[in-house]
Amino acid sequence: MEEQWIRSVGIDLGTSTTKFIVSRLRLGRMSSAFSLPRFQIVERQLLYASPVYTTPLLDQTQIDAEQVFALLQAEYRAAGITLADVGSGAVIITGESATKANAQQIVHKLAERAGDFVVATAGADLEGVLAGKGAGAEARSKEIRGVVANVDIGGGTANVAFFERGRAIATVTFHVGGRLIRLSEHGEIRYLSPHLKEWLALKGMAVAVGQTIRFDELRELTRALGESMLRYLAGDSETKAGRSLVLGRQLATVPPIKEIMISGGVGQMMLQPPPKTMVETARHGDMGPLLAQTLKEELPRYRWRVAVPQQTVRATVIGAGMQATEISGSTVFLHPTLLPIKNVPVIKLDLAEKRSSPLSVETFRQLVEESMATAGRLFEGKGPFAFAVSGLPYCSYATLQLIAEELANAFRRAFPDHPLLVVVCEHDMAKALGQSLSLRCKGKPDVICIDQVKVEHGDYIDLGEPISGTMIPVVIKTLAFADQEKG
Repeated sequence: MEEQWIRSVGIDLGTSTTKFIVSRLRLGRMSSAFSLPRFQIVERQLLYASPVYTTPLLDQTQIDAEQVFALLQAEYRAAGITLADVGSGAVIITGESATKANAQQIVHKLAERAGDFVVATAGADLEGVLAGKGAGAEARSKEIRGVVANVDIGGGTANVAFFERGRAIATVTFHVGGRLIRLSEHGEIRYLSPHLKEWLALKGMAVAVGQTIRFDELRELTRALGESMLRYLAGDSETKAGRSLVLGRQLATVPPIKEIMISGGVGQMMLQPPPKTMVETARHGDMGPLLAQTLKEELPRYRWRVAVPQQTVRATVIGAGMQATEISGSTVFLHPTLLPIKNVPVIKLDLAEKRSSPLSVETFRQLVEESMATAGRLFEGKGPFAFAVSGLPYCSYATLQLIAEELANAFRRAFPDHPLLVVVCEHDMAKALGQSLSLRCKGKPDVICIDQVKVEHGDYIDLGEPISGTMIPVVIKTLAFADQEKG
């Protein structure tokens, strides 16, 4: 098996902090010498991790682009690498930074200056899933029976992702974070997040900007804040206090957690000595250290096991490694003017897990609806994104028509204004499926359907211009996380 090493850079531009890492990825060729090359990441090494920087802002609505670029240049020098040394990577913009006026412009310029990177603007749900992968929750869920939850707590939010058998099955986000209350070393409150207003009222706590709070009072506040979130995660999701902290969509049912881990800046602080005074608590100008300590005390009081994450503060800093380069089958369905397209995230419809003979309408409809909901939640409806149909070794005419009908209907319901539907098939069925989809969609949306390509949930794909009029070059990328924390 041929092997090669590539360097991969990851940049996470977050609400409070910005991080940069350099990884070394060993790629092993998994295909034979007589077939198209297919590579898989077989080893990951974290070579360099930057200090954690405060995200530079021009004002409340704009990121300071020049400062960000200057940081990146300095970190390249510190890591001892040049742009020519970098084989791949990812730029992820997370938290409230994703809502800044110039966020998209910044992230794409970062990618241009850093290499041919995967670029993603991560809403709370995607950020939670990425952090859960980086912290090791996804991998851990493949090793045990039951659900593993990762709670990534930063300055303003706690993003929770639930994993089972290696798949993200649910996400929820709370207004719980270290910088929701900022204060001086004497306990004077200098900032109070408006997102805590309802929760404070429900708890009967009178807290206001300009007020001086005692250490024991702040300790009780952070303990109660953590408890409200943990009770929700333990299944007591009807409590008003816990529900008041949820950002956006409530969970209809909280998956029963077998193991839980905490990542993010607060997760890192849980590994440090606990603060014993207000001066020690406010060393960063906020309540983060005390929130970390009270959470650490509260976690063991529930039925789940508490696991140590592989990554804490750098859980969402990612490198994107090239996993495979393939050629789609010669029976593709598309219009050449739609290509090329790059960095299309993959949502997998795995029929092997739910396959019945024949495939039932109800089963497939449920799977498609779940996949559309996942795409909308993780990528906030911004596409294109690709739906990968796998686990179907034989596809009859009736099954193919069922797939086309449900995919077309569900996609148009979920994304009525989206111009493009991309479908990736493992087996030789793209032309027939593409024609069936196109008949139903009538150009709204346009359809790209390729086959004989194997992708996984969470991969990103590039689709190049057709070769010889029929074959499509496909580059498959996966987000690679370092195996252990450095320093």
